[in-house]
Amino acid sequence: MKRPFLKARRAGHVMLLALAVSFACPVVFGDDDGGDDGHRSGGGQPIPLTVPKATCGAEDRPETGLQGQVSAALRASGFKGFNCNLRLIGQSKGEGASWQHAFFRDRVGHRCSYYDTASPVDGTTNRTNLGVVVLDVTNPRKPTPTTYLNTTAMLDPWESLKVNERRQLLGAEDGTNAAGSGQLDLYDISSDCRYPQLLSSVLTGSAANGDAAALPAGEVLKGHEGNFSTDGLTWYSGDRGTPKKYTATDISDARHPRLISTYPLQQIWPSSITTHGLSVNDENTRAYVSQASVLANPATVGITGPSNGIIIFDVSDFRNRAVNPVFKQLSTLVWQDGGQTQMTIPIKIHGKPYLVVAEEAGSAGTASLTGAQDACAAGLPAFPMARIVDISDDTKPFIVSRLMLETHNPANCAQFLPDLVGLSVFIYGSHYCSVDNRDNATTLACAYFNSGIRVFDIRDPRRPREIAYYNPPGVTTPSYGSNHFNPNSTIKSGTAAGGPDWCNAQIHLDAEAGTLQTTCQDNGFLSLKFEHHVWPFPESSTPPGKQN
Repeated sequence: MKRPFLKARRAGHVMLLALAVSFACPVVFGDDDGGDDGHRSGGGQPIPLTVPKATCGAEDRPETGLQGQVSAALRASGFKGFNCNLRLIGQSKGEGASWQHAFFRDRVGHRCSYYDTASPVDGTTNRTNLGVVVLDVTNPRKPTPTTYLNTTAMLDPWESLKVNERRQLLGAEDGTNAAGSGQLDLYDISSDCRYPQLLSSVLTGSAANGDAAALPAGEVLKGHEGNFSTDGLTWYSGDRGTPKKYTATDISDARHPRLISTYPLQQIWPSSITTHGLSVNDENTRAYVSQASVLANPATVGITGPSNGIIIFDVSDFRNRAVNPVFKQLSTLVWQDGGQTQMTIPIKIHGKPYLVVAEEAGSAGTASLTGAQDACAAGLPAFPMARIVDISDDTKPFIVSRLMLETHNPANCAQFLPDLVGLSVFIYGSHYCSVDNRDNATTLACAYFNSGIRVFDIRDPRRPREIAYYNPPGVTTPSYGSNHFNPNSTIKSGTAAGGPDWCNAQIHLDAEAGTLQTTCQDNGFLSLKFEHHVWPFPESSTPPGKQN
């Protein structure tokens, strides 16, 4: 369905106004509150188009070009890295990392991190350990691998590797190279998180598992990304099978998960709509899922109506264990200036509910040189970004701010387009974000691929500002557990030795220690320390189970 729309430019910013919409549930286009798009809000203070840059310390190695940029010259000469108010204090490179990072502190105080590595179908030559790496990070300066998980789903969980604090579970689905199967693996991490104990490894939606009736005839399951409900009783999946759909699996008995419902996504011509990440509120009544849209023809950017965004579902049926539970769609929010929504986080800032949303494709797609040129010609950002959405009324969500770097500003296209020659995906875009405390969020940390780890003050959600960043140096020898610099990988990124890494996983903020942990694909696990008193803020806290 086409949606006619009108483009209006004001202070260099693109604003889209819907003229005609016909949907079964409320659909909102981008910014309908009239605040941030006009660069001023009710307080009268100007709102900048891009996030204000961090002020670095004298001994830091700050960026030398645009905010978020690694120039073509730096790539060619061997990128040595940038840092601003963040310093590396510990690393476990191993064989590299893949798409996701999870973390947990057990009852006796062990602190653990978990991260996936590239699928064995990309080749096992030069690989010693396959599957999910378990790290003891009790001492953040000396992260130490303790074991490797290599059950079916853990061999390549893609973006589904998650922890549930309440039930002390580690879970993942088979996401082999972005579309695996309905296999779901659950581990107990309650007694010693350094050595997870397998509870179940089952193929959901199958006769062997006894839940085939929940999978409609003709549908196929292919795992990609999933998440626990807050109470840990349901596993939700953004499934890439046929059709593209969201699924719910009852895991109240963690030894016998059972598929209980599916929700196929509506396709919106001429875009391709697929699934991605999702999150659930504390009451387990709402799910905030990705409506991940990619243009069939990137050259139509700015002509085709917006279809990328989020869907809000009422999922009370699953919490209440209703007979024949269903997803009940409440609203959809879509926008033009991005694509392929990646993930969401429900948060509160000063008691008001918001949703952090990050995407992984730019306005014209995954931002190859051609796609970026198409976006630039349309006056739209070439790269994906994080944004903050007001969900006070979950039938009428609206965007209040975008975490745009200078590389997202179309006015800077001439400066960054040369960097993209020979590259094919991601580059300067967002992927995963995390907050310090979902109940009282002050800080947002996001992985922006070649732009590294970026940390933002979001205490004023309309005016986020950057406080720190860390972009690790490029590696010169292949990391065979990485999907980025693995010569056997089926993802062809055009990476050159010494070029900037892909930082793309969840981030663990620790206010007590003033540290940050995450993974970047070529450099593996990184433990970073904040400097120059930029973080934590006096009101910052990182309680267990309240981070994402």
